[in-house]
Amino acid sequence: MTPADSAGAAAPPIRYAVEPGLTAGEFVDVLRRSTLAERRPVHDAATMAGMLRHAGVIVTARLDGGADAGLLIGVSRAITDRHFCTYLSDLAVDASHQRRGVGRELIRRTHEAAGMHTTLILLAAPAARAYYPHIGMTPHDACWVIPGNTTQA
Repeated sequence: MTPADSAGAAAPPIRYAVEPGLTAGEFVDVLRRSTLAERRPVHDAATMAGMLRHAGVIVTARLDGGADAGLLIGVSRAITDRHFCTYLSDLAVDASHQRRGVGRELIRRTHEAAGMHTTLILLAAPAARAYYPHIGMTPHDACWVIPGNTTQA
């Protein structure tokens, strides 16, 4: 069965790929279309480019047909040692393509690329907290953070 859009038309297929050369422009664009841009420094081009350059795994989801073929509709960005842990630091799916399994598949492929023997860790955006248990992830109550200094020297 082919997924359908809200008008009932068949949704175009999606192509997933490990894409280490993803551009900052496309990354920022899909972050904005997913609402994750609200919690990322999308106004700082150097930071966004560095986030991509130093990522261990970047997996993309692109439309693979139709008028928008090649359009980036989802991305996951992870930092990993490939032996013990993988921190999935960004998971973004264009709001108009959510609830179609794109996020779940991005997570699966990211974990696969980093090594299924690693523990996959993420911090949920407030609006996504209910999503992760739905796809089989378990919560962990012992997480602490030291916020970064956002002022530039």
